[in-house]
Amino acid sequence: MTPDHRTGIGPLTNTAASRQERLRFHEFSVQRTPAGRVSCQVMLEYGTGQLYTGQTVGQASPAGETRLGAEAAIQALQTFTEQMLTFELVGVKVSRAFDANVVIASLVQHRTGGAERLLGCYLTDGDLVRAAAIAVLNATNRVLTEFILTR
Repeated sequence: MTPDHRTGIGPLTNTAASRQERLRFHEFSVQRTPAGRVSCQVMLEYGTGQLYTGQTVGQASPAGETRLGAEAAIQALQTFTEQMLTFELVGVKVSRAFDANVVIASLVQHRTGGAERLLGCYLTDGDLVRAAAIAVLNATNRVLTEFILTR
């Protein structure tokens, strides 16, 4: 059945399908101090204006900064889930592929009865720290969608 958007009749009227199934990447910021400290903040949005923030602080270095971006995203995710889902960052790797940088994030989701490995990536030629945060979101999309639909 093809949905009729004027009347609301069709698949979009299903309550599970009409609910938002994903968090949206709302805002990202990185602040660097002359003393070599870096602060990363990730804001995620759910619904109409509900914001969830993660923030990390650490030393400035290329590898350290991408890790901080990924960890800030994880903190925002865990704030959203009220710690019902927990993630551990295994690592973040930047590689060159297809004439662009690929940021790969590896995570472990801890569950009752074990752990599940998650992997996400993001193709970018821009900000690698921001790309690390998006790679974490890509790694966790399936798990978060399941969480949202069952809550």
